[in-house]
Amino acid sequence: MEELQSTDILEREILEDARKKALRILKTAEDTIKAKTAEWNQKTADVVSSLEKKYYEQMEHETKNVMARLPIDKLRTKIKKTERLLQDAVEHWYNDTGSERILELLSIELSKRLKMCTEIQSEKKKAYFSGMKSQDAQMVLKSAGLNIDIEETIPSHYPLIKIETENTRITASIQEVIDYMLLEKREELIESLVGRDFMANI
Repeated sequence: MEELQSTDILEREILEDARKKALRILKTAEDTIKAKTAEWNQKTADVVSSLEKKYYEQMEHETKNVMARLPIDKLRTKIKKTERLLQDAVEHWYNDTGSERILELLSIELSKRLKMCTEIQSEKKKAYFSGMKSQDAQMVLKSAGLNIDIEETIPSHYPLIKIETENTRITASIQEVIDYMLLEKREELIESLVGRDFMANI
């Protein structure tokens, strides 16, 4: 009987010892998990903080770039608008100008260029036209003192006449008249189209 009691006591001691060891193992594991969790949370917080910092730095950088470009973009927009208005004004002028006046301007341009190239008077010439009727081109040639055959060349938006010799090429066109007008009167045209305040801000 006494031996059985001793065996029971020994078993209880062994079980108690095993229970305590298991608790210690569990406690150690729990502490390790808590430590790792805290470490992981800290690393996660650090990564998130770093990403947020980079994001805000990038956003600030992009914002500065956008703000720096705004005056340039604004200027480009104004320039495009001005150029479009000028081209519209040119088209309006051309469409409202009678064909007689257009041919007169072309004759004046051709005559001016011929006077600057007197050496071609004795040379054999070829003439080409575009942007007008053949009879109108012949009339322009005659008004400039030329009586030569003329043939049509590559189509152009505005009337033009081209005289060619072996060594020289003379071109008179309404486009050149327009370019000259825009060059000489650009500021005045822009001011009349969009106003002085707009000009001051360009």
